[in-house]
Amino acid sequence: MTGTLAGRTILMSGGSRGIGLAIALRAARDGANVALLAKTDQPHPTLEGTVHTAAEAIEAAGGKALPIVGDVRDEESVRGAVASTVERYGGIDIVVNNASAIDLSKTADLPMKKYDLMQDINCRGSFLLAKAALPHLIDSDHAHVLSLSPPINLAPHWAGGHLGYTIAKYGMSLVTLGLAQEWREHGIAANSLWPRTAIDTAAVRTFMGAETADTRSRTPEIMSDAAHAILVRDPAECTGEFFIDDDVLAQEGITDFSAYGPDVSQLVPDLFLD
Repeated sequence: MTGTLAGRTILMSGGSRGIGLAIALRAARDGANVALLAKTDQPHPTLEGTVHTAAEAIEAAGGKALPIVGDVRDEESVRGAVASTVERYGGIDIVVNNASAIDLSKTADLPMKKYDLMQDINCRGSFLLAKAALPHLIDSDHAHVLSLSPPINLAPHWAGGHLGYTIAKYGMSLVTLGLAQEWREHGIAANSLWPRTAIDTAAVRTFMGAETADTRSRTPEIMSDAAHAILVRDPAECTGEFFIDDDVLAQEGITDFSAYGPDVSQLVPDLFLD
């Protein structure tokens, strides 16, 4: 793949682990600046990594890192993260909406507290982070907003299977759809990226079990390589798209995905893709 993020500044929600950290590390290998807005100030009893260990890994990979302890649900926290990023690096080129909450419960079983959490992090948080960064994205000559959300699939079984989560993730996708149109005049790209298969993350291990995740999921690096391929593209020519990870890599000439995990016949398909 060609293109580089050297010298570009990324503001990401989450990123302490999993796909977000993989995206940050891939950008760091180019020499990018990465600011992470995340809540994980202290180690979690069952989850690996904090915003601080992620920042150390980014620096070790060749990038510059700014760990920001905060909450994407809180407007003051988000605006503070934008201000801190601009103060440190002089601007913002890329926003990555990575933070997400998941609960696949049926409607009758989903507590409203969990429903609100998903809406506030996934949908509202993505809207707020992009909105707060807008003045600086306008000033960039390579402005992208990338959200980790699926193509909007109106097949009834997706909403019928887990309505609360579907509303939250499709809300993120509507942010992509709307910003691509609204901010096109500013030269700001807005796109979404989603995996074709399950990705071996803490959330997937919780739902599938560690052994199943090991043998039936791809590694987060397939998403980070796909994200990199999108983010180096010309924002004027690449906006309003709902990308699937292996499709992006195929566009870059990569058709052997064995480095990312088991053979496709063994993989569990991800949600929202028929």
